Amino acid sequence: MKNTISVLIPVYFNEGSLPKLFEELNLVEKDLSKKQICLELIFIDDGSGDKSLDILLEFKKTRPETIIIKLTRNFGAVKAVKAGLKFVTGNAFSVLAADLQDPPNLILEMVDRWLSGSKFVICVRRTRDDPLFKKNLAKLYYKILRLIVIKNYPAGGYDLSLMDKTFLPHLLNSSKSVFLPLLAYWIGYEPDTIYYHRRARKSGKSRWTLSKKLATFFDVMLGFSVTPIRIISGIGLTVALASFIYGAIVVINSFFFETPTPGFITLVALITFLLGLIIVMLGLIGEYLWRIFNEIDKKPDSVIDEIW
Repeated sequence: MKNTISVLIPVYFNEGSLPKLFEELNLVEKDLSKKQICLELIFIDDGSGDKSLDILLEFKKTRPETIIIKLTRNFGAVKAVKAGLKFVTGNAFSVLAADLQDPPNLILEMVDRWLSGSKFVICVRRTRDDPLFKKNLAKLYYKILRLIVIKNYPAGGYDLSLMDKTFLPHLLNSSKSVFLPLLAYWIGYEPDTIYYHRRARKSGKSRWTLSKKLATFFDVMLGFSVTPIRIISGIGLTVALASFIYGAIVVINSFFFETPTPGFITLVALITFLLGLIIVMLGLIGEYLWRIFNEIDKKPDSVIDEIW
């Protein structure tokens, strides 16, 4: 019986890159067929407002076994992928971006590693053709992630990977706000690493906005680590101790040395600082509470409109 590799591709405003993506995937499929491996392609249209869906449907005419899922609106790449995971039938599966920055031919090398016994193969970005600001932002993000969440997480991060089907139930049953690449790494299988150069984006513009990056940052930091809560507890304890010591010094100086008590400016500065600190702490606690509520409010991760 032939092995099957499922490739999930979330699509969002990718009309410019899809034709070239189809060409590269066709080449990958030919090479896989030489290894007696079938390719299952699952495209998830995540509420694209361009001609992406029309192009996908044209592609299906030439490759009828292709699965196309249309969501009712844009739910985000992670939730789109989770919608596609329900249709995976392969022995292993991968998630590929539709913008062609991650070369599809990496699938071939990942499959070779999987056939050799690796259940988890990741493609780590060694270098990347991205703007300087984006590079530095990514570097900072992964430094914080390694510091707070997982110490041995790849320093350059990864998006493209190949996972054995044993990963599937864990990803399907994950929480709504979970970041799937991090969850896959957290599960614990030793990753087999492939290093590559991330290509520059040649068509369209990235919809991975700063606000979406910040939302993902909070999901990652608060969804996988208790460290932020412990940090604010430590800050609160430190401030409380410092305030107690300061108050004791003021009282001692007033009673025994007749030193004038610091005036209005000092008092205002202290109150403003402490109130700001309390608000930040309450906000962080609120973020945790929101994630609890989000898990129990029974809203679906995403809503599927049509399936071809």
